[in-house]
Amino acid sequence: MSNPIFNTGAFPDQFSEQKRERRRFYMNSDAGTVSEQPRQEQTYGQKYGMPGPQTGGQYGADRLEQQYNLPDAAGSEGAPMTYDDVIRKTVISFAVVLLGAGITVSLLGLTTPEQGINVGLGMTLTTVGLFGGLVLGLVNAFKRNPSPALILAYSLLQGFFVGGITSVLNWQFDGIAMQAVLATVSVFAAVLILFKSGKVRATPKLNKMFFVALLGYALFSLINLGLMLFGVTDSMFGLRTEVSPWLGIALGLLGLALATYSLVLDFTNIQEGVEAGVAEKYGWTAAFGLTVSLVWLYIEILRLLAIIRSMAD
Repeated sequence: MSNPIFNTGAFPDQFSEQKRERRRFYMNSDAGTVSEQPRQEQTYGQKYGMPGPQTGGQYGADRLEQQYNLPDAAGSEGAPMTYDDVIRKTVISFAVVLLGAGITVSLLGLTTPEQGINVGLGMTLTTVGLFGGLVLGLVNAFKRNPSPALILAYSLLQGFFVGGITSVLNWQFDGIAMQAVLATVSVFAAVLILFKSGKVRATPKLNKMFFVALLGYALFSLINLGLMLFGVTDSMFGLRTEVSPWLGIALGLLGLALATYSLVLDFTNIQEGVEAGVAEKYGWTAAFGLTVSLVWLYIEILRLLAIIRSMAD
């Protein structure tokens, strides 16, 4: 079990460890069969690589056809995916996120330079980014062959979303944006270091708990968003802070834990993908997964800080 982004059709069957083992066993067994065949006299044509009739089940068109029908090695579609390739594509994806966020912040600043930001415009851009990103996120997650254009379009919409909500909250709680950025970078660095050292690993038991909790958290978030959009609750964060801000803090910590473990799953899938030799194009799938997890992590931290700051004020 893995990150939902990697657990769809986005990564090929060759990514499966079990299938790689079966492929390796099949090819080794086949090689062993060849070596055990009794040695037979070769014709002149066979000896010097010229086509001819099959002899002893080892040579000729039948043997070549059998070899061509062997399962393809992982990554046979082209150059294999590498860590450098994943890093490069992730940097590109995040540059587009920052571009979208910068556009939103600039528009907000130019709208009312003396009175502060335009909350209405900010929430409009945030909503467009949220729902547009949700649609493209689902499309990219279930698309078998990754599309760089769709992934970068998703990143741009997420930039609108991140820029809009960050501007609104930073207007209310001065300096909260920088706090959220520093906290996100710190969590990402800590998880990466712990994963590389082998101290943090995804396990089947934790994966099951993660997906159950994720399903419940996603359902709550969608219901809460609907109540906020239709004006059922007028609290800043809906049901999260409707009864008590402490409930919002508890839910925020849960979301933070889920987003953090999602990074662990991302690193696990990237490591296994590189070791399996999946095609280079799936580096975009890895970059997409990391973008999803990091944006999610940032939003959870930003919202948690806003709730804490509102209690302090």
